[in-house]
Amino acid sequence: MSEPAVFAAGAVCWRLVEGRILILLIHRTVHGDVTIPKGKVDPGESLPRTAVREVQEETGLDLALGVPLGISTYPLSDGRDKIVHYWAAEVSPEAIQRSTFVPNGEVAAIEWVTIKKARTYLSYKPDVEILESFERLVDAGVTRTFALIALRHGKAVPRSWDGPDSSRPLTHRGVKQAASVVETITAWRPQRIISSTATRCVTTVAPLAAATGIEIKRTELISQDALEDGTADVRTVIGKRIRSRKTAVLCSHGPVLPEIMREIALATGSTHGAYLTDAASLETGGFSVVHLSAENPSAGIVAIETHDPRL
Repeated sequence: MSEPAVFAAGAVCWRLVEGRILILLIHRTVHGDVTIPKGKVDPGESLPRTAVREVQEETGLDLALGVPLGISTYPLSDGRDKIVHYWAAEVSPEAIQRSTFVPNGEVAAIEWVTIKKARTYLSYKPDVEILESFERLVDAGVTRTFALIALRHGKAVPRSWDGPDSSRPLTHRGVKQAASVVETITAWRPQRIISSTATRCVTTVAPLAAATGIEIKRTELISQDALEDGTADVRTVIGKRIRSRKTAVLCSHGPVLPEIMREIALATGSTHGAYLTDAASLETGGFSVVHLSAENPSAGIVAIETHDPRL
């Protein structure tokens, strides 16, 4: 029987300097090579959180993830496969100023170079392939992005419970799901939290609000009750979020999620297809991250990634 694979995550960190995009490479001390920042998943850790943590540990930079760039798979010397997930990540001037990097036993130096130079400096072909994925975004003019994160509420008690449907609380599992999404969703550093007024939705995002200090904006417009009685207005909610061009979490219900995805597609001129249905077909506690161009949202959906509940 084959040995289990080793999972890791990293990011192509970029910044704009005098009109040119520069990429961050690390020179590793022991290996004597040049790579993209990345590292292995800690026990119980999600891949997006791994990417953020590893970049911070290796480069001293604190950042938010952007668009997923792909997955590299290659064999290790012990026969196991290493599977590495990558995202793009813009590095702000403030993050540069706050960087805590000093040369150490793992990373000897960090270097900002053009994409052209990065292609020749990188020591490994899988890193070059990920860089080329990022370059395709640059060529398409959609490097700077924001995300709308559609989150289905955690597991709630059955509808047969003794009380209004909108007041149904989370089960013990649902409470644990609400806590577990925090470390993953914060990898994209949301700036707004929008929730259906239903108790099960508000309770789902309460731990996220506590962790980020963001006030929950409650609205009936994306509630299941409103959808069923014909008073929902998903379009207004989505339109406002896209105009703001800020990463936001929208916590709602299974029957409302297809409408959220549909309105995102309509507001951005995106084509319809099975990919939207898949992104809306979430289990309780699951979420889909819809990436949009911050400079031109009407360019359409750049990417969607779906994350199943971890509990």
